[in-house]
Amino acid sequence: MERFGLVGLPNAGKSSLYNALTNGAALAAPYPFATKDPNIGVAKVLDPRLEALAEMSKTQRTVYATVEVVDIGGLVEGASKGEGLGNKFLANIREVDAIVFVLRAFVDDDIPGPSDPLEHLRVVEIELALADLETVETRINRAQKAARMDKSLGDEMGALERAQAHLAEGRPLYRAGLSKDDLELLAPHFLLTTRQVLAVVNVAEDALDTIPEMEARVRAELAPPGSASEHNIEVLGMSVQLEAEAAQLTGQDRIDMLEALGLGEGALPRMIRSAYHLLGLRTYFTTGEKETRAWTFNAGAKAPECAGKIHSDLQRGFIRADVIAWDELLEIGSWNKAKDLGKIRVEGKDYEVVDGDVLEIRHNS
Repeated sequence: MERFGLVGLPNAGKSSLYNALTNGAALAAPYPFATKDPNIGVAKVLDPRLEALAEMSKTQRTVYATVEVVDIGGLVEGASKGEGLGNKFLANIREVDAIVFVLRAFVDDDIPGPSDPLEHLRVVEIELALADLETVETRINRAQKAARMDKSLGDEMGALERAQAHLAEGRPLYRAGLSKDDLELLAPHFLLTTRQVLAVVNVAEDALDTIPEMEARVRAELAPPGSASEHNIEVLGMSVQLEAEAAQLTGQDRIDMLEALGLGEGALPRMIRSAYHLLGLRTYFTTGEKETRAWTFNAGAKAPECAGKIHSDLQRGFIRADVIAWDELLEIGSWNKAKDLGKIRVEGKDYEVVDGDVLEIRHNS
């Protein structure tokens, strides 16, 4: 299962956010390093498309897509040199596929640490960039020696040197504008700042009206218009405390609380969906009376590979996929009616599955 890690300074709200996402019980305390070892849980990817299909099919069981969430202990200035949790913290980040920065934007005299999200962002980015710089410089030294014997390592050396130039200026690689080829050459080095990034700006419960302003400030720093990172980084503001309280409620009680606060469906579902897409994950559906299910696949996957998400036998014996877009199926009202109207497409082994497709797999048993 793909996983994203919650990263930030102590007391930014990481553990509270983790608990809200996973119904977990991580210790959320107003002092540094309450989280020393990472908490790992599973978050459900709430999807109104899945719920609508389940209602259409009058299904007995609805199964959501999921992602893994890792609550990583707080980072402090000097982490790249061993301060705070130091190397242990950095090692935990290496284990995740995407990073969610949790940036504090509230004042609380009882909680130590800065309340400016840009200060949180500055510390986190510099520490991750410094850790990567150390890694890259070590690899360059090794690669220089190896390149004398193996000229094919020249491209890798070039990518490492370009990465070094950005990191030396404190610029993380996710907003350095590196080419796809460079990123592929750097992939085996497991650098921290080549991961996808989502920023959560955590505001006070009574400061929901400041969310647009706080989002704009962080976005201007992380992903300004025209920058290399403009379309690769997302920024989402929320009151983690309110979201955590709403997450404790179920059904109509949760809906009523969120509506009373003017929060719509709440920020958590949007955050999970954003993280899911940042990981390059997409969803297709199967639906029927017994079960309606969301299946996770990697963007660009073809039909046989997607069939294999259900069972490896379906990939091996794949014949074809019967396909319709989820919204078209909903509009028609049932799979059988769509079939009668000739709206179900027949796709073969080369079909690239699209996010939101509803599939029925035909295979040799």
